[in-house]
Amino acid sequence: MKKKIILGSLVLILLVTGFIGYKLFSPAVSNKQGNYFYIKNGETLAGVKEELKFNQFISADGFDLACKLLKYKKVKPGRYKLKDGMSLYRLIKMLRNGEQTDVKLVISKERTKEQFAGKFGPGKKFDSAFDSLQMINFLKNNDSLKKYGVDSNTALSIIMPYTYNTKWNSTPDKIFQQFYTAYQKFWTSERKIKADTLHLTPLQVISLASIVEEETNKKADKYNIASTYLNRIRIGMKLQADPTVKFAMKNFALKRVLGVHLKTDSPYNTYMYAGIPPGPICTPSPETIDAVLDAPKTEYLYFVASHKFDGTSVFTTNFNDHLKYARLYQQELTRRMDSVSKAKQKPQ
Repeated sequence: MKKKIILGSLVLILLVTGFIGYKLFSPAVSNKQGNYFYIKNGETLAGVKEELKFNQFISADGFDLACKLLKYKKVKPGRYKLKDGMSLYRLIKMLRNGEQTDVKLVISKERTKEQFAGKFGPGKKFDSAFDSLQMINFLKNNDSLKKYGVDSNTALSIIMPYTYNTKWNSTPDKIFQQFYTAYQKFWTSERKIKADTLHLTPLQVISLASIVEEETNKKADKYNIASTYLNRIRIGMKLQADPTVKFAMKNFALKRVLGVHLKTDSPYNTYMYAGIPPGPICTPSPETIDAVLDAPKTEYLYFVASHKFDGTSVFTTNFNDHLKYARLYQQELTRRMDSVSKAKQKPQ
């Protein structure tokens, strides 16, 4: 009789163990579409369970038992990639350990704080728990930016155009810390010495590089454009850079900068105010920053886009030569614009 009881108990234990093992390790998650599962800040364990059920990731059968056995109590916010057919054991372990999937944040050329902040938020280019308003408020808060050595004018200087891996439930401050780490890594002792030789701070170099960035896509021309602007700074001449006028007007589609545009009163208008603007007019590439730091010694004081419209620039040392090439460019630009206008007027 005693043996039968022991045997029965063993069978019962095996059955219970088998049942628990089946519930824990058999396929339980349904996610054929490859969707992400989001856990927001402040979510409870009960809320996580309901969200998993609502999104039809699981049936919730055995979920409570799995949580108890794996001691899943503290909910960790984040974006989680649930593989179709994964077990409750793997699911709970992932959520318990906070094994969320990184979000790639790709920074290219950002012209304004508003444009940059617009990347953030649920469903935006950068899927994040916070929205664009929170990011723009951070970028305009000098108290928040002070520890990074920038203010609301120079904040974009820290944002190097790289690809960053960050968390969905990150904050503007944490993301900015990633930017700052990359910024510090870029500004090696060698680069700082080069900036000092130019009598510029790293932030001023970036602001000048942002103008060069907007002037051309031609790598070879970047060095001579940088040299031209450095020569103007050296002799106290205004930079007179058209891209700064476009930035001041927030009109980046402007094809031709006219006299009326030059009257735009803004500290960024380098036709009106001397020196380097108070901050960058875009996020320049590392290549362009180095073009400023490694600018050749020239006598150039002027440059204009080539009338060949091949993307290159013509550099000169005197104003008369500059006017000659500027007229050629303006004539060709007018001809092209008239040609486009006439083509549009032709009956189809």
